[in-house]
Amino acid sequence: MVAVAKKPSFVRLDATNPSTTPAQVVEVLEREGGIIIENLISKELAQQIKTDLKPHFDGDTPDKSGFFPETTQRASGLLGISDACVELACNPLYINVANAMVSSSYTFWRGDHQETVSGKPIISSTVGFRVNPGGRQQVLHRDDNDYHPNDKKLPVMIGCVTALTKTTKENGATIAIPGSHLWGPDRRPLDEEAIPAELEPGDALIFLGNTYHAGGANITENDYRETVGIFLCQPTLRPAENQFLMIPLERVRQLKPQAQRLLGYGLCEPGVGFMNYQDPMRVLFGVEDEETVNM
Repeated sequence: MVAVAKKPSFVRLDATNPSTTPAQVVEVLEREGGIIIENLISKELAQQIKTDLKPHFDGDTPDKSGFFPETTQRASGLLGISDACVELACNPLYINVANAMVSSSYTFWRGDHQETVSGKPIISSTVGFRVNPGGRQQVLHRDDNDYHPNDKKLPVMIGCVTALTKTTKENGATIAIPGSHLWGPDRRPLDEEAIPAELEPGDALIFLGNTYHAGGANITENDYRETVGIFLCQPTLRPAENQFLMIPLERVRQLKPQAQRLLGYGLCEPGVGFMNYQDPMRVLFGVEDEETVNM
């Protein structure tokens, strides 16, 4: 009789257990690329986020690019619309893990002495997802693709996807491939290698930006699942001079498209710089040219 290889599973740790430490989480992430943290936030906080995001999910329009299934409803810019999302983003366990893994430091000479500088992660994106019945599986992908990270120190990103509803394999739980963060660029991810991160409200899947994952298929008839993602990146992945604060938007509107893109309003494919999952050049300035990106 031929033995069937057992599929790997996510390591689970309970955030409310005093023995769960950021160092433990980092150790697992370095080895596996992903980990489930039970009770990262309270069920009450998860419910408040769910309430806050409802009108934004209800008002979303289908993704025209096809990256998100048409049955997936989204919300973005979450810290601007939900105090509860601010609490989630500032969760001490997640922040400590992110600081350990995605901070940046550099030692250099300044005149006759060496200096070491460092910075902590910043938000890359904050997004909520409602996967409705009948939704197909998303394609497997890496979130750090946006940053073209091949020649950079990995990871450059970390993500935390927290359940607002019970998420199961059947209703479209996020799927991921443990260990895929260690793969080279020639290793293709396969659907059969991915496993679902089944969560209760308040549980979270924390994973590295170079771990292959996707939104799962919702094969139920009447059960939707909602999650919220807080994605952080290295603090150097931004301009040195903050053009969005330095140059008033009224002035930017008067400039030609090339100057607007130099200021950072364009979108770098596949997705750095989006605004409500659209190219800001189109949304803010009505620019339609060969560089406008459809998301």
